[in-house]
Amino acid sequence: MAPDLTTHPCFNAEARHRFGRVHLPVAPDCNIQCNFCDRRFSCVNESRPGVTAAVLTPQQALEYLRGALARDDRLKVVGIAGPGDPFANPDATLETLRLVRRECPQMVLCVASNGLAIAPYIPELADLNVSHVTLTINAVDPRIGSRIYLWIRDRRIPCHGLEGAQILLDRQLAAVRELRARNIIVKINTILIPGINEHHVGQIARTVTECGADLFNCIPMVSVPETPFGSLGEVAPHVLAAARAEAETHLPLMQHCTRCRADAIGLLGEPIPAPVRESLLHAARQPAEPKDDRPYVAVGTLEGVLVNLHLGEARELHIFAANGNSYELVETRETPQPGGRQLRWDALAERLSDCRAILVSSAGPYPREVLRQHGIQVHMMEGLIDEGLEAVYQGTEIRAPVRRQHECSAGVTCGGSGQGCG
Repeated sequence: MAPDLTTHPCFNAEARHRFGRVHLPVAPDCNIQCNFCDRRFSCVNESRPGVTAAVLTPQQALEYLRGALARDDRLKVVGIAGPGDPFANPDATLETLRLVRRECPQMVLCVASNGLAIAPYIPELADLNVSHVTLTINAVDPRIGSRIYLWIRDRRIPCHGLEGAQILLDRQLAAVRELRARNIIVKINTILIPGINEHHVGQIARTVTECGADLFNCIPMVSVPETPFGSLGEVAPHVLAAARAEAETHLPLMQHCTRCRADAIGLLGEPIPAPVRESLLHAARQPAEPKDDRPYVAVGTLEGVLVNLHLGEARELHIFAANGNSYELVETRETPQPGGRQLRWDALAERLSDCRAILVSSAGPYPREVLRQHGIQVHMMEGLIDEGLEAVYQGTEIRAPVRRQHECSAGVTCGGSGQGCG
């Protein structure tokens, strides 16, 4: 049975009262840093993009989806919208889409992206019959874009200012054209930021219309404390109305956006029931891969008591095993020498082939993704080793404040510039 494209509640206002969506949060990493964004992975009290109660692997996401569909027959759309960017996590994103398409051929598939790195994957998105893509474009003038984005990371190389904004814009507009060339429906999200792009929305809408976009969504920025734009607040209602009216002269306008979380489920605007949230957390506690019975956990530690080493700095890792109700140190293993990029992390994965997870104080997105491909989960935390080991072996969530909630921002080879570990 082919997917019914009219059931997408974001792209069809009439569908939102009858049909729901489920977002699978499999993409934690992002390749740009917006000045309004703080991706708090485990914030259960906020309803905005970039937050989720848990991050899943593709196999965990499939199990979660099976349970969700069994509970709620209104779910017609499966989306991937972070909590980072799907194409900063292309392997996890595409594997999830493949698994869903294989199991649920009638399901509408969609992704939401900033557009920086989507281009190489558009052919496969079309082959998988991903029918809807949302691109967030907040400026079509690099001078304005340079005020919105702290940095972008292009093939692991950080770019700032006008250069970064121009690269992002070029990729975004090219993505709109290529997606439409493959008959994929494109919605543009523009986040209205007070004092930054309030009077720029008409130009954005006109530009993306020329590239072939189908639908436009102008949404006010959510003010997030401790971000560069955290003190700006939301735009005034009359400013938002004027911006939307101008955009609507170029493109049909989405008027019912609820600024969904990365783990949203159900009808638009519907709160996530506690049992559904618990089912997501339960899925995240399952083995990253089926039949994952590897006995050991590797730990980055200076003294053998605390998790306190950045993965890129660790010259050796302590290997622990469960022993009844306690945990024992089995041995220490040297890590590969720095350098070599993927070869280094492939070599580390080979040395840790009997480990199900690694506990470190921080790690860059690139090594985390390489190790994930080898079935090894990297958990970032600070605190007692035993607390982290208990969470891994018992299948529970590493509790805050022990869990690290942000991208790494310290270490010899990772200085918070967006470049990550070498």
